[in-house]
Amino acid sequence: MDKFSALLSFMAFVLLLKQILIVEGISDITKDDGFMGILGAIVDNSSRIGKEESVAMQIAVEDFFNKNNQRLDLKIRNSQGDPLQAALAVSPLLALAERTSATLPAAALARALTARSLINMDQVQAILGPQTWEEVSLVAEIGSKSHIPIMSLADATPVWATELCTFLVQASPNKLKQMEAIAAMVQRWQWHQVTIIYEDKDFSAPAVLSHLSDALQEVGAEISHYLAIQPFASPSLSEELQRLKSSQFRVFVVHLSLPVAVELFEKAKILNMMEKDYVWIIMDPFASLVHSFNASTISSMQGIVGVKSYIPENESRFQDFRHKFRQRFSSKHPEVVNHEPSIFAAEAYDVAWTAALAMSKKKQGRQQIKSNILQSDFDGLSGKINFTGQTIAPALTYQIINVNGESYKELGFWSDGRGFSETIGESDTFKYSMNALGQVFWPGGIRGTPKGWSPPTSANPLKIGVPTRATFKQYVEVEQVHLGNNISYSYRGLAIDVFKATLQELPFHLPYKFLPFDGTFDALVEQIHLKNFDAAVGSISILANRYQHAEFTAPYTESGLVMIVPVRSRTREKAWLFIKPFTNVMWVLIGATSIYNGFVIWLIERNHCPELKGSISNQVGTLIWLAFSTLFSLNANKLNSNLSRITMVVWLFMALVITQTYTAKLSSLLTLSQLEPNVVDIFALQNSNAMVGCAEASYISKYLKEVLHFRPNNIKNFSRGDEYAPALRRREVAALFLDLPLAKVFLAENCKSFTMTGPTYKVGGFGFAFPRGSQLLPSVTQAMLKVSENGTFRDLEQNMLASQKCMDVDLEDDRLNLSLSPSYFWVLFLFTGGTSSMALAIYIFRAYNSMSMSEHNVIWKLMIAVMKHRGNQRGRFSGKVSDIALTTPTNSPMATEY
Repeated sequence: MDKFSALLSFMAFVLLLKQILIVEGISDITKDDGFMGILGAIVDNSSRIGKEESVAMQIAVEDFFNKNNQRLDLKIRNSQGDPLQAALAVSPLLALAERTSATLPAAALARALTARSLINMDQVQAILGPQTWEEVSLVAEIGSKSHIPIMSLADATPVWATELCTFLVQASPNKLKQMEAIAAMVQRWQWHQVTIIYEDKDFSAPAVLSHLSDALQEVGAEISHYLAIQPFASPSLSEELQRLKSSQFRVFVVHLSLPVAVELFEKAKILNMMEKDYVWIIMDPFASLVHSFNASTISSMQGIVGVKSYIPENESRFQDFRHKFRQRFSSKHPEVVNHEPSIFAAEAYDVAWTAALAMSKKKQGRQQIKSNILQSDFDGLSGKINFTGQTIAPALTYQIINVNGESYKELGFWSDGRGFSETIGESDTFKYSMNALGQVFWPGGIRGTPKGWSPPTSANPLKIGVPTRATFKQYVEVEQVHLGNNISYSYRGLAIDVFKATLQELPFHLPYKFLPFDGTFDALVEQIHLKNFDAAVGSISILANRYQHAEFTAPYTESGLVMIVPVRSRTREKAWLFIKPFTNVMWVLIGATSIYNGFVIWLIERNHCPELKGSISNQVGTLIWLAFSTLFSLNANKLNSNLSRITMVVWLFMALVITQTYTAKLSSLLTLSQLEPNVVDIFALQNSNAMVGCAEASYISKYLKEVLHFRPNNIKNFSRGDEYAPALRRREVAALFLDLPLAKVFLAENCKSFTMTGPTYKVGGFGFAFPRGSQLLPSVTQAMLKVSENGTFRDLEQNMLASQKCMDVDLEDDRLNLSLSPSYFWVLFLFTGGTSSMALAIYIFRAYNSMSMSEHNVIWKLMIAVMKHRGNQRGRFSGKVSDIALTTPTNSPMATEY
């Protein structure tokens, strides 16, 4: 009896040890019949994806046995077939159920319980699936605790999940590169605003939307609206689509599960949203299942463009799989119309084959099986199978399809880093444009590319924000108008006039309505980003930081930031004002010319006039008197020589012109106000710690602090334009900083007291703001350029400035050139100098000839006598002079009249 008891105990110990080894997965189960172990799978056989995965896994296990003579027992569990209440009755799962039933749907919890059943009851060595992250998250937790590899088929598994769950393997390729393919298509067709429609409770949606938003921004587009759809919420879906229809954007990217997407397009067709100008782009998983739709569903999707995962269908291995799949799928699911395998079937086949290869190794510990899986490297049906960490390599190639007729046609392919191509192969040519691909059939049957937007209608006009806090009402003014108990607004100003003129140049009618906005200009631009306004019109400066919220038309005004300062008189030294009409060089030249002309006349006339003789000092004084007295009187009757008379006439003409010019210029200086800036540059302001002013609602205050480095305490903000001039006059501020267009208006009102000075700081001019990627922006910009080029804007601006009290001051006026230089009179100086020099030359030449004629002394004496006689008769200068005895020797040449 004792021996029997010992035998029973030994047998029980052996059975218990064997059970432990089997559970831990380290027993040698390789037998002569090639049996490798048990492989579990969790699928949802109520969905098309689950049905395809189930059939594909079975084919993979059979193909592996036929090729390697190694058998796997595949245990597939339909997660929808396990009642939750029966699963909760299993004692090991009570704690898990209590912990998760309050937060997870019943189907997800049933999948977790199914995984526990596979591990404990079926003793599987690896689990394939499930398809969604909600399901994977529970299965991975159980698998990691039991050291069972879980090969996830979910589209998007977070990176942290594989780090936290060490036995979780992401076996489905990451398809986020699909977002870049969609962005490339949007760029090709020049759309700028995209609406995203996604499922509210889809875990993969945040990652997809984030990558799609980044990809669109890279190509100059953005997501204008997000529409989250509740699963199977038919009434709310119709309402949401109706709201989308009322907006002007027509490009929709759809990321939905199969049943929700089918319902979406059926309702969109009813609402006439599958017509001209609409664009629908679909992606996986929906795009890869288009082939499975019936005729009724396909009819509601005509013109849709899709981006689906690429399968190398031309390879012989896939053709063989396709033949087997169609036979088995049609026999197991005869109610399904189409039996073609999708990317999900190919991925399920590859996952089962990967697990089979890993389990075929001799060492089959659970840790070793996971290591074998991660070391896989082969070409599968869906592409290359290799892993980085615990994640399979992402998908990099996608197929572009177009729904047309009873199915779809293939337009071409997109590959990461290579672009678009008609086919896939090493010799194919890739382009970054879709021009090489086939013609697209769009909704409504049109062949041309849809605009992707519709202009606003009278029922839904463009909402345009207008600032009420503009300091210069000449550019924009918003005034309340009381009509009984109702309050309306009137909008005036140059910006309003330019906008209306721009709309007249558009090739289409653009309904709009102005709405007042009481806030800063930055806040106004941000309201466009927040969808409260469709555009903004006013004296809005184009700045880099505002581009994060909106885009701008071309500027319709000059650009620049300038400084306005008071002016002071440039003629404060009035004691020396009389010399200001001429430059110093001019005065010297006048004196030199006068002395030279006086010398010539003195030299010619000195023998005829005793007053021109005497001591050297007397002659010098007489010469100077003669030089300057001639400027004011001719005294022609006292001149004896024709040479001196000619010199005097030319000289007097020059003197007359110069004296008249001097008189006119001096009068101008005494009557005109000559002004100069009171402050030269900003360094003088900063060094003197002076206050400066700017508009309260503008960007200028920030610019003064961050760029020009003024102290915040030295900056005063003004809310009204009429506060500027009094503040400058009272010396509350030493200078104003204004946009150049506004500075011109300010100086038109205050042209006598203030002026612009210093450099012009380059900032954007005034423009109209529109949403980023607005389809209206190119047309409005083109129309605005026409307004500028045809002179309309110039006329509007001139009329505005002319309506002010005084005209603008041009500081470069020639009147500020106070002193006249010789360049104005060089002809006169040349004429009189040349005449005097010619007379002097003739006089010297004749005197020289007369000295050489010694043989004619008699004639000389006779001529001298005649000359004396005539001189006594004329009484040349005075009675005194006529009584003076002539002392000149009779043989001197100077005694002769010329």
